[in-house]
Amino acid sequence: MKNMIIKAKEKEGIVKAKVLIQHKMLTYKQAKKKGVEANFITHIVAKVGEKVVYEFSTSQFLAKNPVIKFKFRGKKGDVLEIAWSDTSGAHVSASKKIK
Repeated sequence: MKNMIIKAKEKEGIVKAKVLIQHKMLTYKQAKKKGVEANFITHIVAKVGEKVVYEFSTSQFLAKNPVIKFKFRGKKGDVLEIAWSDTSGAHVSASKKIK
């Protein structure tokens, strides 16, 4: 199973990015019912090279398998890297060349 699907297209100097993150996003309430630990994404960051182009912190109320959309100034051929971390300590990253 892939952890992320990234699409990034440039038009007139603006890159539109769309990212599907595959994650179960177990809230505290759901975890308590199942008798397991809660686990949800807490931080997402997008970079091109060393430049951060999008970053935010999240909570347990982000949807299961969230789709994140954002825009930034960029160009074709650059590599967009997305990384996220969750409450279990997992750190996942993936990258895609901008079309």
